Amino acid sequence: MKLYKILGFLLVIVSLTSCTFTENIYVNKDGTGKLSVDMDGSSLMAMAGDQLGDQMGADAKKNIDSTFTFKQIFEEKKDSIAKLSPEAQAELKKLENFVVNTKMNAEKKEFLMTLSTDFKNVNELQDVLQALNAMQRLEKGGSAAMPFGGNLGNNASKLSYSYNGKKFTRKAVIDTQKKVEKPADSTADMSKMIFASSSYTLKYHFPKAVKKISHPNALFSEDRKIITIQYPFTEYMDTPDKLNLEVEFEK
Repeated sequence: MKLYKILGFLLVIVSLTSCTFTENIYVNKDGTGKLSVDMDGSSLMAMAGDQLGDQMGADAKKNIDSTFTFKQIFEEKKDSIAKLSPEAQAELKKLENFVVNTKMNAEKKEFLMTLSTDFKNVNELQDVLQALNAMQRLEKGGSAAMPFGGNLGNNASKLSYSYNGKKFTRKAVIDTQKKVEKPADSTADMSKMIFASSSYTLKYHFPKAVKKISHPNALFSEDRKIITIQYPFTEYMDTPDKLNLEVEFEK
């Protein structure tokens, strides 16, 4: 099976299942680091894996253990990408250095997918799920090609990060125009029902102990260098600015 078909199939699974999303950021002393987004759909596989397999066909019953890069996928789909708008091509370009690790085992009721990349500066980070939304629309047929109109990660916001050694920020700014233009349809309602039982967790690893954080319910590691905050996935989709965060560090 070609890489883009594997990824397309995996995105269908993610869109159809209740998942736990974890956004991990590891920041080194020099500001470099690693970003990964883990998607765990094992709980849904455990509850309804057989029914899901029947709905999705034979491919859903195959075991998958694969690692590939988006750069490989883009090479396979270069002709299709060339037909996209410059804006859409730019969105896909952001994914080029991401590595996709996937494990799916129907018998063990396991579904895990991780997207990860190294970064030279926190400021260059982006919303991975929004970039995936552009990937969902790559297949011929646009929004009709993916379940729920390719709404995964489409929360009408612009996400940015910053870090200067003294302070870290995560800030989503909602594009009110896009929010208004976002069509209301039955597929969007269906995706809300599924994602209502999903969660989105921020887990950040810093080189310094945290002195102060803007979120009152943040959990800390013993050395206060790791923070964890869990949100309903519906907040990520509907009110992404609720995930905004400001962290100050000890000297």
